[in-house]
Amino acid sequence: MEVRAMSAQPVSPSQPLSKAEHAYQWIRERIGDHTFDAGDKLVLSQIAVELDTSVVPVREAIRRLEADGLVTFERNVGARVAMVDHGSYVQSMEAVAVLEGAATAQALTHITAADLAAAEDLNEQMRALLTDFDAVEFTRLNHEFHAALFARCPNDRLRTLVGLEWDRLAHLRNSTFAFVPGRARDSVDEHSRIIALIRAAASADEVERVVRAHRTATLHSYQEATTAPERDKS
Repeated sequence: MEVRAMSAQPVSPSQPLSKAEHAYQWIRERIGDHTFDAGDKLVLSQIAVELDTSVVPVREAIRRLEADGLVTFERNVGARVAMVDHGSYVQSMEAVAVLEGAATAQALTHITAADLAAAEDLNEQMRALLTDFDAVEFTRLNHEFHAALFARCPNDRLRTLVGLEWDRLAHLRNSTFAFVPGRARDSVDEHSRIIALIRAAASADEVERVVRAHRTATLHSYQEATTAPERDKS
């Protein structure tokens, strides 16, 4: 189905963007919040009108989104939001495990006491949700928790890659925890362990290993939950 582009949001004058970058961020945001959903056709001319620009920067943005795996482009068909694919979801989860582990390890010498306090507060908010579980809100807080720990990673490219994989995950699934709500309690406990390791000045190697194992455990829970129905049929 075709979708009608929404009105463009104003760009902050303090952060001027090129027309192509503006188009890229604008489209990516709408894919992330499902305004443009899987399979929707992206009409470049309509988007250009909404952004008050020519088709050229929109086309450039579409090429970048295609490289990110968020958009597909077929000859004689045009650009569409990429379809949900189980294999792509698993690959993105694996990538997040590696990238977040590395980014958190690199951030260790830059993390402040305030960062740790913020992460701890977010984790307690997640713990409070366990009694009346809200998978989407839990996932949002989960992202904020991890961001609080790796946001000071000095490697800009690494942080960007984490953000791109998060965008892919948001497109593919609103929330992993909707499929594995039982994983939430273990996740919160593992967060506490990660904070404790950082407070105890654990080595970068150990923190990276634990963060990676934490993300991988969530993936394994998801894989078990989604393959169980198939096993039950056999």
